[in-house]
Amino acid sequence: MPMAVGVIETLGFPSVLAAADAMVKAAGVTIVYYGLAESARLLVAVRGHVAEVKTAVEAGIAAGEEVHGGQVITHYIIPNPPENVETILPIHFTPISDPFRIF
Repeated sequence: MPMAVGVIETLGFPSVLAAADAMVKAAGVTIVYYGLAESARLLVAVRGHVAEVKTAVEAGIAAGEEVHGGQVITHYIIPNPPENVETILPIHFTPISDPFRIF
């Protein structure tokens, strides 16, 4: 079954925290990256099967928008990213994320 990556960018930490929490609770996904984009914009990336990532991103968007003053800036899903994208961008499973990986 193909793996996908889903990314949500929010304004402020409470929104990204709510989005990340909702994503891992809503579907069988693993957080593979969290970081600062720029000027209080944060992003979180999850990996999992395509259907699971779609469900997780939808839940993350809703949760990020529910936070008081929260704002989801953008989001994107890439089904089955090619190997060169996985190698260069920080979206692959790491030793830190592997214990939480859902197969």
